[in-house]
Amino acid sequence: MAELKDLLQSADWKTEKHVPVIDAPDSVKKTDQAAVTITVGKEVAHPNKTEHHIRWIAAYFQPEGDKFPCEIGRAEFTAHGESAKGPDTGALYTHPKVTLNFKTDRPGTIYAASYCNIHGLWQNSKKLAVT
Repeated sequence: MAELKDLLQSADWKTEKHVPVIDAPDSVKKTDQAAVTITVGKEVAHPNKTEHHIRWIAAYFQPEGDKFPCEIGRAEFTAHGESAKGPDTGALYTHPKVTLNFKTDRPGTIYAASYCNIHGLWQNSKKLAVT
């Protein structure tokens, strides 16, 4: 039986539409908030249809030296063109992009995870320095 860690996929986000792209500063001051934007399908568009879509994005931060990360936030995307008339006939489609803000006094790593209803779990990470 596979473990959850074995199911997390990663690739170059410039060529793989499922990888969550982390847009965040390389460095932040201890007194400032870091704005982190995570997008799935930034360079290569991901389908957003009833039958194929991104369901959620979650962001975490692990300060250097800590054993576990803390969850910064999570966004669920629940409108993919569904309606009473059938798949992809609705007027509302959410876009898999979220911006979260947080403050830290220690450097560490931002982690992002996303879930595609067909292709599973995807991950990415980015270092954050603190001055």
